[in-house]
Amino acid sequence: MIAGDSRVGAATRRRRLFRSDNWQAWVYLVPTLVGLALFSVGPVFASAFLSFTKYEIVTPPVWIGLGNYAQLARAPLVWKILENTIIYGLGLVPASVVLSLLLAVLVNQKLPGVLTFRSLYFLPVVSSTVAVALVWAWLYDPQFGVINNFLYGLFHVVGPNWLGDTTWALPALIIMGIWKSLGYNMVIFLAGLQSVPEELYEAAKVDGAGPVRRFWHVSLPIISSTTFFVLVITIIGSFQVFQHTYVMTQGGPAYATLTISYYIYQNAFEWFHMGYAAALGYVLFFMILIVTLVQIRLQRRWVFYR
Repeated sequence: MIAGDSRVGAATRRRRLFRSDNWQAWVYLVPTLVGLALFSVGPVFASAFLSFTKYEIVTPPVWIGLGNYAQLARAPLVWKILENTIIYGLGLVPASVVLSLLLAVLVNQKLPGVLTFRSLYFLPVVSSTVAVALVWAWLYDPQFGVINNFLYGLFHVVGPNWLGDTTWALPALIIMGIWKSLGYNMVIFLAGLQSVPEELYEAAKVDGAGPVRRFWHVSLPIISSTTFFVLVITIIGSFQVFQHTYVMTQGGPAYATLTISYYIYQNAFEWFHMGYAAALGYVLFFMILIVTLVQIRLQRRWVFYR
């Protein structure tokens, strides 16, 4: 009888302790949960509601159903913006992923001064995007820019008006975007390469594999999950490009560099069409969602997890 009472008492104490631990955990979690509710989850639901309204800040929201989305589908400018965004991604993503992988292979070698090169390649990542964009705008200047002076001095070629020409403005932004993203992707690839067991390289050498074959048949399969991660975040970043456009071109010339993120900003904070901007935001969200889901589906065919 006494043993039974002691077991019941112990179980009761454990339940009380469990409830006490839960209470303490909730106390620590409440500030974070409140912050998430106010600044993350709340705005998501608020923007979803606003996307079905006509809301211009100074007047109360008016429910219009799918009116904003119907207006988006009918607007030729929106299709031009989507085209610009997709072209920007198609130009930036392959070049950024391939070049950053090659850079990672280069700085993964045991060479003198390699740590300095790693820091230099990563420097654009920690630099202010606005400052970098201003520097690149100067580099692209048709009269005094370094790029055009270099082209004329070395090849006697008169360079274009990079940011003022509808043909060259978007490629100019793509080149800058590639340069800005190289360091970040390089560090991720470098971490993946350094996780490859050295024994696999030694075994490949014994089998007569040269550097190229070792990279192709040993390194690439093992870092395929790293490549998948870099691919996903680079594509998402290309869809969300904003600061480059804002500082360097403001969407011009003739809407040649107008991307969806910058168009959302214009509608929300320049023209105060908050409902329309919210609808644009959800168009961007579903574009990113669909592309990411397709990548997750396809990664089963080429990504290998250890």
